[in-house]
Amino acid sequence: MRIAVLDNDRSQADLICQVLTAAGHSCQSWDSGKELLAHLRKDSTDMLILDWQVGDMDGADVVRKAREKMPGNMPVMFLTSSSGEDDIVAGIGAGATDYMIKPLRRGELVARVQAMLRRAYPSQNGAEMLQFGPYVFETRPGRLLMDGAVIDVTHKEFYLALLFFRNIGRPLSRAYIHEAVWIRETQVPSRTMDTHVSRVRNKLQLKPENGFRLVPVYSYGYRLEKLGA
Repeated sequence: MRIAVLDNDRSQADLICQVLTAAGHSCQSWDSGKELLAHLRKDSTDMLILDWQVGDMDGADVVRKAREKMPGNMPVMFLTSSSGEDDIVAGIGAGATDYMIKPLRRGELVARVQAMLRRAYPSQNGAEMLQFGPYVFETRPGRLLMDGAVIDVTHKEFYLALLFFRNIGRPLSRAYIHEAVWIRETQVPSRTMDTHVSRVRNKLQLKPENGFRLVPVYSYGYRLEKLGA
């Protein structure tokens, strides 16, 4: 899905796009409300994420003007630093679908975005199939195959494996893995994550002869490596 992000904090916008791109979406960011609206006049998007406090325009005005140009079912999520009821009511009243309070949690961001897109575009949310060498991920209903044979994995093992394959060659920190897979579980013992990683490595036979290797990154996290040409 195509997602447009409006945030005049460049590092925040880059983080949002990084997280959503890793989750399989196409993401583009702007730091000006006027530039975003100019883009929407020429091209469409499937979802809009915007900071409520943008330098050149009021967030409510951006949402209202975007709604004039985009289909009514397009989900809009606004980001706010305040948990005050007035800001939230104003955002929803202007046409936003949902909101998140900063600082953002990566796992929660992905979960909320996926849920909003499923509700907005039900016909486009069939069983997505992703293939990486001999491995096939069917995201709904969460089935994993290797060389055509089903691998018995739990829900968390499935999404942990998919997270690694969507980020081949990229070191993933423990904090990032925790937020992406465990989402709302605030206290996850280190050994729990290590156990799940070990099970994924064994069940998927992530070893050189199968073309992949799942390795620890000292004092940081884990990285899935693709071997050979």
